Amino acid sequence: MSPEAKERLRRMLIVHEGLRLKPYRDAVGKLTIGYGRNLEDVGISLEEAELMLEHDLDRAIQAAKEVVPGFDVLDEVRQAVLVNMAFNIGRAGLASFKRMRAALALGDFERAASEMLDSLWARQVGRRAQELAEMMRTGQWTSWLSTGSR
Repeated sequence: MSPEAKERLRRMLIVHEGLRLKPYRDAVGKLTIGYGRNLEDVGISLEEAELMLEHDLDRAIQAAKEVVPGFDVLDEVRQAVLVNMAFNIGRAGLASFKRMRAALALGDFERAASEMLDSLWARQVGRRAQELAEMMRTGQWTSWLSTGSR
């Protein structure tokens, strides 16, 4: 197929399929997104997943910066904890950790870690919360990142 024909077909598919930025069920009940991407049968490629991760990571960094006063003066490990939380529970979820954010404003990382663990989120995510709280408390990366053992 020539590049010109492919471009015309592309424009035709955009019109025929339409753009949906959130998943929906198509006419036969298949979970679909974008310009008719059948997620159940086709899924996404590794490259697409990596691209989505990069975009979602940028969004989570921005959310953490907006929600946590003094984010930029925290060390990178504690910034990573907050971004990890924003990635997992969203901007509003991170904002709901008022006592943790108050502890951070005082530089009380021990209390911030305790507030993280005293939450529904921690009970839901288990080990993730334990690891992130330890990173918040110590300012050290979790050990498996350097050993690659996980």
